[in-house]
Amino acid sequence: MVKELEKLREDEVEVVMKAPIYVAILIAGADGDIDKHERREAVDIANNRQSRSREQLSEYYKAIDFHADFERMIGELPTGVDERTTAIIRELRKLNFILKKVDRPWAIKLHASLKDLSKKIAEASGGLMSYLTISYEESKLMELKMLQDPATF
Repeated sequence: MVKELEKLREDEVEVVMKAPIYVAILIAGADGDIDKHERREAVDIANNRQSRSREQLSEYYKAIDFHADFERMIGELPTGVDERTTAIIRELRKLNFILKKVDRPWAIKLHASLKDLSKKIAEASGGLMSYLTISYEESKLMELKMLQDPATF
């Protein structure tokens, strides 16, 4: 168990632990189907979080099995882009209440990390040579506007 999440209920911990995977699926699938290249890129970027995450988040990211969870969650979510996006946004919005219950500096770092993850996946999934160009659909979601900034709590 990640120390910062010990105060949370089991269902709340589950939402927090799934958040980076939801973000990866949201952005990778923003413009339709999530192809093999986008899956690999999203998982690779997310796995890099485990080794390069902010010190306070390293335990959190190491507790997530990105590859297995990413594939499992894609299978559980609706296949239509609009339905999938709606379902993911609904889950991510739960963080607005849950993160108020954890250490504020940790919540701020997690929020920043999720936004950075979103940006990196958007940059990796499109454009010239499949890099550094963000699609319109990705740009609408990339800022994760469904999440409140914990710095304002």
